[in-house]
Amino acid sequence: MAKVKKAIIPAAGLGTRFLPATKAMPKEMLPVVDKPTIQYIVEEAIESGIEDIIIVTGKGKRAIEDHFDNSFELEQILLEKKKYDLLDEVQKSSKLVDIHYIRQKEPNGLGHAIWCARKFIGQEPFAVLLGDDIISAEKPCLRQMIEKYERYNSSIIGVQHVTDEEVSRYGIVDGRWVEDALYQINHLVEKPKRGEAPSNLAIMGRYILNPGIFDILGNQNPGAGGEIQLTDAIATFNQTEAVYAYNFEGTRYDVGEKMGFIQTTIEFALQREELRSELLKYLSGVMEREAEHAG
Repeated sequence: MAKVKKAIIPAAGLGTRFLPATKAMPKEMLPVVDKPTIQYIVEEAIESGIEDIIIVTGKGKRAIEDHFDNSFELEQILLEKKKYDLLDEVQKSSKLVDIHYIRQKEPNGLGHAIWCARKFIGQEPFAVLLGDDIISAEKPCLRQMIEKYERYNSSIIGVQHVTDEEVSRYGIVDGRWVEDALYQINHLVEKPKRGEAPSNLAIMGRYILNPGIFDILGNQNPGAGGEIQLTDAIATFNQTEAVYAYNFEGTRYDVGEKMGFIQTTIEFALQREELRSELLKYLSGVMEREAEHAG
């Protein structure tokens, strides 16, 4: 059985929710505390055993390539100033793993972005990690999914439960329980209305897919928004090959919208020993001032 050793990270979106910050900076480079969001995704892939990553970029995304490349001038300055801790952090991103790049020339949706990487993947199973979801877990989310893949040899989608109020924001899975948080998918519903969702299991930006999905993506008709939708292709794939949903363990942080990004930054900062005490003091002061104004 082929091992999952390659991963695709789509990073071609325009990041319109974060304008004007993303006018000149890729949204994937927005920092959570002091690390770009895409580095959290890359690190999860590496910790899960991924050996090769291809990042699908678009116009104006050169900063991503620069981040994962060497920066000789900066490294030399830090070395001369004996700032070894900072030097180690700067060099870390360029030593993580072999990273490749391909450009999605037209904004034709997530499914099309995945299809753009087909030649890099070949006939191997592969992972997809979306950059809007940072997942904190004792065992990396993707590692959990790879272990399930190695048992069932079938495509797997990462899911978690959401509230009834949230189902309309996600692709929702209708599945049959198999074992230990694993479901065999009956069908997928993209952003159903509240009350019409078949479950509360929402797709959370992690996939392991068999290469047969590329044939479907290559012939897929545009779906919602006039784009090639990955969810639609997986639904078609599920008609001929079993696809599973796995309710992974861990905390998922949504950095694809403003409030989620702010919340993630605060929570990650609170996990840093050098920031926690001062940040808690600041937040306590904010709450006191808000209470005074409300009164």
